[in-house]
Amino acid sequence: MTIVHMKDIVKRYGNQLVLDYVDLDMVEGEILGLLGPNGAGKTTLIHALIGLIKIDAGDIQVFGTSHKGNSLDIKRQLGLVTQDISIYEDLTARENLEFFGGIYGLKGQVLKERVAETLSFVGLSEYANKLPAKFSGGMLRRLNIACALVHRPKLLIMDEPTVGIDPQSRNHILETVRELNRQGTTILYTTHYMEEVQSIASRVVIMDQGHVIAEGTIRELVERIQHEEKISLEVAEVSGELISRLKKLNGIKQVIQKGNELQIISQVGAGNLDRVLAIAREAGGVRSINAEKPTLEDVFLTLTGKRLRDGEAE
Repeated sequence: MTIVHMKDIVKRYGNQLVLDYVDLDMVEGEILGLLGPNGAGKTTLIHALIGLIKIDAGDIQVFGTSHKGNSLDIKRQLGLVTQDISIYEDLTARENLEFFGGIYGLKGQVLKERVAETLSFVGLSEYANKLPAKFSGGMLRRLNIACALVHRPKLLIMDEPTVGIDPQSRNHILETVRELNRQGTTILYTTHYMEEVQSIASRVVIMDQGHVIAEGTIRELVERIQHEEKISLEVAEVSGELISRLKKLNGIKQVIQKGNELQIISQVGAGNLDRVLAIAREAGGVRSINAEKPTLEDVFLTLTGKRLRDGEAE
């Protein structure tokens, strides 16, 4: 069942076209990973979906109803985990959840029970009466998520929910996402950590420059570039001449430098592994070389010309 249908969405800020006739559908029960470099339009699309901004053209339907941002019934079924921590530091963890639950119409015994259940779900029960000032970064993120969950939304939108936290806290949040999905929550998840999407997403949408440029399961997206292979090469010294010679080889599409490491994208079957090795040896020596199968990161780099983590062009 389709629960989100966004068709031909256009959004401009002055002369800047941020969303350029974007289409996006979500089906009930999925975790959709929304990827894109900085400035791709992801956050603007999310704000349009939840009704925080007005679109200039297009149609948004949520739960089968046209959504123009003013439907309280739709909003009560949505949850938003913001990239910036959106809690009140002068309220305890419990009081924060009571406040946000109240906004969504919960009260009395129902509110009390939901607050207790949600604090337990995110692992913060023993900190219920503590102020957020006492919390670690990971605990703050979990409280931020709890505030978006207390009313049990059907659709949860998570906009980079793990920014700036330690690996243990990140793993805890990812397991929370999996459990929410097992319980029936549909989730839209954006991140700059490719490994998170690979870990939890059932489907992926890639945006760039206000467009959706690819979508599908991870396997389907990787199959799109099966005609390519990645050669990882570590050398004693990288020179402009070495990079230039590698780029001139037939079938070489990209040469990306990271310190003394080179990532070389080559057409499959071009036979470039031996040629790359020979050129590198002539240039001063090889520390390691490895040919790898394509990954989701390679798909993203191929389609956008950028890396997800920093959004910078290669």
